[in-house]
Amino acid sequence: MLPQDLHIHSTWSSDDSAIVPEQTIELIAAVRHAEVVGISDHFEHLHQCFDDYAAAVRGAGLRLGTEVNGHEWVDAALEHSCDYRIFHCYDRDADYAALEPLLASGRPVIVAHPNALNTDLSRVPPECHVEINNRYVWRCDWRRFYGPHRDRFRFVISSDAHQPNWLGQGVARYVADVLGIREHLLFGQARENPSPRAQREKVPSIDRG
Repeated sequence: MLPQDLHIHSTWSSDDSAIVPEQTIELIAAVRHAEVVGISDHFEHLHQCFDDYAAAVRGAGLRLGTEVNGHEWVDAALEHSCDYRIFHCYDRDADYAALEPLLASGRPVIVAHPNALNTDLSRVPPECHVEINNRYVWRCDWRRFYGPHRDRFRFVISSDAHQPNWLGQGVARYVADVLGIREHLLFGQARENPSPRAQREKVPSIDRG
């Protein structure tokens, strides 16, 4: 079982073409592929029914998150309580500025798949968590993109699952392993990225506790 997966979408992300009807909260809760499971559906898809969404997620015993698509949605998202927020930080001044009110809310902020959005990590506050995303991390020179920042941020590893067979993190964990990144658990203690390869090669870890 994986230690944590907080970037998961369900059928509540109704306008996302990658979602399939089988990707229900009930199925995700039943599969329970991680010790800590969080649902983070697209805020712009559910902002008018957020309370119902929150009740469904909490009713399944899962952590409540949401994915906020740029600075345009931040004010509205902050009107709703949740355990954490995932943020699309595009390479725009307004998006980097929007990280400040998100952090000020006191809830963890995860910068989503920054390599896919051309996020400049040097402009992201170190208080943010940076995601290594199983869906997108391989679509870049990840050594060059993430490597220079590995001792500046706390990293989380996520599936970004939109379908049941996406509930995994194999590629993202391989990347973390090679980079020597220590996974940070938002709702527990940090621990080494569990990998036989790390044990064989003794890849150094970054102690970000």
